[in-house]
Amino acid sequence: MTSKIKKSLIALAGTLALAGTTQAADFTAALKGDNRSKEYVARDSYRNPAETLKFIGVEPDMTVVEITPGGGWYTEILGPYLSANGTLYAAHFPESSESDYYQRSLKNFKTKLSSNKKAYKSVIVTEFAPQTGLEIAPAASADAVVTFRNVHNWMYRDYADEAFASFFAALKPGGVLGVVEHRAKPGTGMEDMVKSGYVTQEYVIDLAKKAGFEFEESSEVNANSKDSADHPKGVWTLPPSLRLGEENRDKYLAIGESDRMTLRFRKPKS
Repeated sequence: MTSKIKKSLIALAGTLALAGTTQAADFTAALKGDNRSKEYVARDSYRNPAETLKFIGVEPDMTVVEITPGGGWYTEILGPYLSANGTLYAAHFPESSESDYYQRSLKNFKTKLSSNKKAYKSVIVTEFAPQTGLEIAPAASADAVVTFRNVHNWMYRDYADEAFASFFAALKPGGVLGVVEHRAKPGTGMEDMVKSGYVTQEYVIDLAKKAGFEFEESSEVNANSKDSADHPKGVWTLPPSLRLGEENRDKYLAIGESDRMTLRFRKPKS
């Protein structure tokens, strides 16, 4: 190998290393942004956002769809992370919903976005109502769709199949779907899953495959071995909900948030 070629390879390696460092720094900046609420930052140790998004494969120049962002826990991170070169579609509750809870949640989310236009300049609010056929983003436009702790809600409302079909439609060929969900013990029945909020990993994988996705990989980044997935008020017994109030509060705080699966799927390229 000539010295000229060797120098070129060293330079290339340095460039690649710098690119990786820049991307990691972008996550760090997003996690430390002044737009993040202290209450949400306190959940980082349970939700491992940087590791989760890295596993899914979210990059700063992507078009990403976040499904039902609720109060915007992940939006507070994804918005700034994508602000320079990417786009975030926040597929929230529908404007036309008659649910007071949906309306309040959507209003509060929009207030959050307007409170820091710099942090959220990449965010476009769309609607998630899979039973109506509304688009969460233009067809085949997204590099990634992400959803966090939502699958049990779609099962309860009986539109889980339609939800996954809408993700498939929004993604480009080769696009990625990232799913984080409360994890039930293998063999848990449908009724118990819906009641408890814990879903078996096998069932989530089956839902995605039925929609056309290929299962790529699972991660234990959001696992919690302290969680038995068997509580009086289901997953809502644990923080942050703590549905039992002061009853055994210290016990459930010691367990922490739920044991969760973290899954990555791919829309076939052809």
